[in-house]
Amino acid sequence: MLSLLAQLAAEEGGSALSLLFLPLMFVGAYFLLIRPQRRRLREQNNLQAALVEGDEVITTSGMYGFITGFEGDIVWLEVDDNIQIRVARAAVQRKVDTSSGSADHADKPGSTPIDDIADDSSEK
Repeated sequence: MLSLLAQLAAEEGGSALSLLFLPLMFVGAYFLLIRPQRRRLREQNNLQAALVEGDEVITTSGMYGFITGFEGDIVWLEVDDNIQIRVARAAVQRKVDTSSGSADHADKPGSTPIDDIADDSSEK
């Protein structure tokens, strides 16, 4: 559609149409780039403000852990039994939805997807 407008402006020598083309590009860039990025940033800020102790989260580096405390902009994560690390609050990417656990692992207590991969590869 934009190329059609550019052709019309070139054929007719219409300076008014070419003046309309530039603002249309800015409006398109706003709706395609700026607005979605602002929405994602707002959602991320709301998530980080709503963090509480006991939430299971994943960091931007891919580390899973349970929140055990806060010190200003620092979040303490328990990544294993009695192992805690400090990460920046901004490094928390999302909460982990523990309610959508896979039904495949319900019959094996303590089983993880990694265990299943190891079992499958040893059977071959």
